[in-house]
Amino acid sequence: MTIRIGIAGYGNLGRGVELAVRNSPDMTLMGIFTRRDPATLTPQFPDVPVLAWDELAGGREDIDVLILCGGSKTDLPEQGPQFARNFHTVDSFDTHAEIPNYFSIVDDAARAGGNVALIATGWDPGLFSVNRVMAEAVVPQGVTYTFWGRGLSQGHSDAVRRVAGVAGGVQYTIPAEDVLDAVRDGEQPELSAAQRHRRECFVVLEEGADPEAVAAEIKNMPHYFADYDTDVHFISAEELARDHAAMPHGGTVLRSGTTGTAGGTDVENSQVVEYTLKLGHNPQFTSSVLVAYARAVHRMAQAGDVGAKTVFDVAPGLLSPKSPAELRRDYL
Repeated sequence: MTIRIGIAGYGNLGRGVELAVRNSPDMTLMGIFTRRDPATLTPQFPDVPVLAWDELAGGREDIDVLILCGGSKTDLPEQGPQFARNFHTVDSFDTHAEIPNYFSIVDDAARAGGNVALIATGWDPGLFSVNRVMAEAVVPQGVTYTFWGRGLSQGHSDAVRRVAGVAGGVQYTIPAEDVLDAVRDGEQPELSAAQRHRRECFVVLEEGADPEAVAAEIKNMPHYFADYDTDVHFISAEELARDHAAMPHGGTVLRSGTTGTAGGTDVENSQVVEYTLKLGHNPQFTSSVLVAYARAVHRMAQAGDVGAKTVFDVAPGLLSPKSPAELRRDYL
């Protein structure tokens, strides 16, 4: 059965979803829904319909899963519960501290509509979240560390661009390499957020904007920059286009712990679990994760499931286009 996908929003993430659906033989793209004038938007494939945002009102029977491609700061808090009432949905909400509250409001909406709504997926939150849980379950005596970057963060860049006086900008997350190496060697330091990473922003100001006020608002933004050492550099639009068009990212989850420590006769042994991503294009990889989870959402809905879900609720086999028999044959 072909899974019919809709895209809500057509920025970097939406364009990545368009490509990922095209690469999934069990899916077809029914349309891109935009708040812009549809006539002004050119998709990457000429056969893809571009439709007005209002056409999503009340739901559509020709869409099995709607993938929400808006930003976490202002778009998804409104769109997540709005669309979960009428569609099975997948989104990449990534404000970690707000996920419990966001889950609750989306769960209420999805249950009211009898839908499945998978929230907060991508690679972090998402794949890294799964890895943290698995590593801690296997090595219960230890410490988990997550390092992001060096790379361009979509969510943080979007937050920078929402600041009054900002015409354009990007944000890079930069890990402390010496600390990362120490954890890889089995050390277990106690680290603050600022000791693990720093953040670097490159910002184009709107005409007449106060650079000091803009920098202060960025550096003091809760959940994004307030807990980190953040540098804000002001550049021209030409420099932004020339030097910051690429979108690399990545990161590492490490679990540093020990086994043989529960009072037995075994010698204590160091165990380090590591999971690393090196991404040439952050939005396209995140989009590919969303599309894989859209497949899982469709299968969960067909099985009669309802409500908000996270990556912890999804069996890995549901992500693959292969059958359970094929997975057992090819991967076990």
